[in-house]
Amino acid sequence: MSEAVPSAREDYERQTQMTPDPVTLSVIQSALVASADEMFAVLKKTAMSPIIYEVLDAGTGITDATGNLVSSGAGIPTFVGVLDKAVKKIVELHGLDSLREGDLFVTNDPYYGGVTHLSDVVIAMPVFAAGKCIAWTASIAHWNDIGGKTPGSMSTDVTEIFQEGLRLPAIRLFEAGEAVGSVFDIIAANSRLPDFARGDLWAQVAASRRAASRVAGLVGTYGLANYEAALAALFEEGEARACKGLAALPKGTFRIEEEQDDGALWRAEIRITDERFTVDLTGNPAQRDAPYNTSRDGAVISAQMIFKALSDPELFANAGSFRPLEVITEPGTIFHAAGTAPHGYYFETRIRLYDMLWHCMAKALPERLPAGHFASICGTVIAGTHPDTGHRYTMVEPQMGGWGATRDRDGLSAMYSTSHGETFNCPVEICEARYGIDVGWKRLSESETGQGLHSGGKGLDVCYRPRGKAVLSAGYSRNKRPVWGSNGGGDGGTNGLSVHRAAGANEAHAFVSGLMVEPGDEIRIKTANGGGWGKPDRY
Repeated sequence: MSEAVPSAREDYERQTQMTPDPVTLSVIQSALVASADEMFAVLKKTAMSPIIYEVLDAGTGITDATGNLVSSGAGIPTFVGVLDKAVKKIVELHGLDSLREGDLFVTNDPYYGGVTHLSDVVIAMPVFAAGKCIAWTASIAHWNDIGGKTPGSMSTDVTEIFQEGLRLPAIRLFEAGEAVGSVFDIIAANSRLPDFARGDLWAQVAASRRAASRVAGLVGTYGLANYEAALAALFEEGEARACKGLAALPKGTFRIEEEQDDGALWRAEIRITDERFTVDLTGNPAQRDAPYNTSRDGAVISAQMIFKALSDPELFANAGSFRPLEVITEPGTIFHAAGTAPHGYYFETRIRLYDMLWHCMAKALPERLPAGHFASICGTVIAGTHPDTGHRYTMVEPQMGGWGATRDRDGLSAMYSTSHGETFNCPVEICEARYGIDVGWKRLSESETGQGLHSGGKGLDVCYRPRGKAVLSAGYSRNKRPVWGSNGGGDGGTNGLSVHRAAGANEAHAFVSGLMVEPGDEIRIKTANGGGWGKPDRY
């Protein structure tokens, strides 16, 4: 009598009961990292907008079924930090029991898991195996235009989030594999660049689907028990590494108070014990009826960034990496906005918070941490109609700037901001061909600020000349308060933007939106040098 061949279901159940071994767990963990990176590659290759495929203003990641970060992919670190929080909000609003295979969700609203501002769109997809939700694949990307008061959706003169564009409150984009057509139509109808919105949306959908197939394949190959054991081991390793790094930090209470460009005083207190790294942000200014607020989740991301840099800067982040971290915020403040407060320039608030926390710890650890860097996204949005093709465009570009010096070397020049992550500027060829904007020059700053035993890196000096009428929006922090030096080093410079009119007038700006620029006008950008480290050696 021949032996019966086990069914696929029986074989699957047998695999799930196998005792996990370290090699299998390591293979699964590495495959999850590769899957998150593959998501980013798909998004980069298929997106329509240069802000995504050239600037790389995006991030990808994989979470477990309830939203705990499993694997951080490529892209902006603070964007990756959004994804677990977005998934947790989706699960909170919809519940795991309501999910079906093929569902896919979209959110961009900071009050519904979007965390940042309406221009950053999160796509999240639940992954199923054996009828059970086992993971989520998620991405976030900046879209060129999501509606709102000004082209590029980043207005400085709004008082409520309703004025900033279309809100997508963690809703289904696909149900059981079928597109919810009305949602696609609403998105397209609310963008000044509907084709780009559709294209970038589908790129994110494709990225999630590709990673979802990879994750489901892992469970099919190694079994659910091995998969779940790999996640548990990953979280434990993240926590162990974080605790080891925490043990090496100085213990005590470290405080900082900084004046901002607008005269507001920001405060932070970092308390470090053997078990906890606590960031206390109570006592800060009230939220504003202006687009300079961030959500509590955004403030948590800034705290996560500094804690990760200090405790375990080498291994990719997962939920275990932040178990020793506690963040205290106060509802109704700029670091925990509530109600309908706008968030358009949240990134400037969040990056300055991160920089302030960095400054606080640099005072305690000057030998380990570099001096301050230009600490602004210097987000620049130029929108108009291409003078040759007649097509509408929106160029969204973060600027490069100088990084701070360290005890061993000068700072790096023309780098992306440390909080924003590995983004790039828009290549000259793309700018001139896609947008009809001539680039007069793009060169390192000639400023001599940021001197020291080791000097800060150089900022940028850029000139844009739109060949047709254009609308300018921009947000530049550290426009008045210079970059801080460390351990006796000199302060770096400041960031700024000006419009030189063809008629001869010169208009300086830090935050501006809806500003008309005519052919013949020049938009000139100057970003700060980094801070110096140590007193100059004069001998």
